[in-house]
Amino acid sequence: MPPDQDTANLAPEPSLRIIPRDQHCVSRKDISSSALRVLYRLRDAGFAGYLVGGAVRDLLVGGHPKDFDVATDATPEQVKQLFRNCRLIGRRFRLAHVVFGREIIEVATFRANTDDGSGDREVEGGRLVRDNVYGSIEEDAIRRDFTANALYYSIEDFSVRDYTGGYDDVANRLMRLIGDPETRYREDPVRMLRAVRLAAKLGFGIEAATAEPIGRLAPLIADSAPARLFEECLKLFLSGHAVESFLGLERHGLLPVLLPETAAALASNRSGALRNVLLAGFRNTDERVANDEPVSPAFLFALLLWPAYCRALYQLQSQGMHAVEAQRRAADRVTVHQLDTVALPRRFSLPMQEIWLLQSRFGSRQRKRMFKLLGHPRFRAAFDFLSLRLAGSDEHAADVAFWREAQLDPANVIAAQAEAAASRDEEADEEPRRRRRRRRRKP
Repeated sequence: MPPDQDTANLAPEPSLRIIPRDQHCVSRKDISSSALRVLYRLRDAGFAGYLVGGAVRDLLVGGHPKDFDVATDATPEQVKQLFRNCRLIGRRFRLAHVVFGREIIEVATFRANTDDGSGDREVEGGRLVRDNVYGSIEEDAIRRDFTANALYYSIEDFSVRDYTGGYDDVANRLMRLIGDPETRYREDPVRMLRAVRLAAKLGFGIEAATAEPIGRLAPLIADSAPARLFEECLKLFLSGHAVESFLGLERHGLLPVLLPETAAALASNRSGALRNVLLAGFRNTDERVANDEPVSPAFLFALLLWPAYCRALYQLQSQGMHAVEAQRRAADRVTVHQLDTVALPRRFSLPMQEIWLLQSRFGSRQRKRMFKLLGHPRFRAAFDFLSLRLAGSDEHAADVAFWREAQLDPANVIAAQAEAAASRDEEADEEPRRRRRRRRRKP
């Protein structure tokens, strides 16, 4: 039996439940005006259009969605005819993007659950690699991944339409896959990461049957496109819920697949110091996101791969390699190995390595080297990283204190440091002059 037909047989039968406006909290005033314009124009042209997915889910739990997606029975080409500011994208999933300045409203055509031969669907080894077979809203609902993402808001009567039990799951704060979990994960293994990420973001639990196959099927994630896994890492750790995302990856056995060398380093670090550094960094990142402060993918991956770098550095130095050479070799080795799983662009991997390599220079107090380090373009990121390392050990507390003061008044601190060095030099010069008294010869 073809995989797509097998999937269809395992999918649940949709059952419509309409939640009227007076029984839910979704309001048009909380919906992007651009999304409303798209919905109204679709309606006026005779098409069905619904706000769908994460925006509806987030609004139901009192959140503030950043993205507003629309589902419709209009084909991508028909949507493009309605909007001059529209472009069509995607091969795996054909989508229409309607552009309003910096905001993009993604419009997707209802997708069918089976291919009758009229559309464009391709399945390889149980994995859905292309899905452009269009259908009804009922079919579209059961093709979505989680019940919480299969809720549709109608501008016709301001109701929420639920075909899969998602409304109750949102109320119960539960992530549940639609259909057979193992089949759905095999269809798209990245759904395992999405389950963890969405649970972390929303404070939801993962339903038992949805969670059970994750540990067994986790290795399938390694076959996903590295560029896609890079984007998923950014969503996991730079969206304001990095701590919970990391704990979820650990809990469900996904960390060794996504970050294999980091997972191995953490497992061998009995003191837990490296894990403490990671958690401190994640807490700091979450605080920055909450305060609308910038966050850097380069700094994030410097943090994520730091345990792997430390382990590689220790191994190279234990083989007798000189410290400076070992640092460079370890940085290159960890970066290259991680690229097998996650496509880390050079514009992020090079600054990441600089952050690591600068760590050894914070112990220097020579005037010329100190000014050079202060002027380095990665100094601030490297210093922030040094500060995070205090979560694992207070070994570098004196360095952190010194360089924190050096940033406030570099001339004074460096002058004081030079004076102290000169004083030590003078003491060293005087030492040979101290001679023993010559004994007088006896007459």
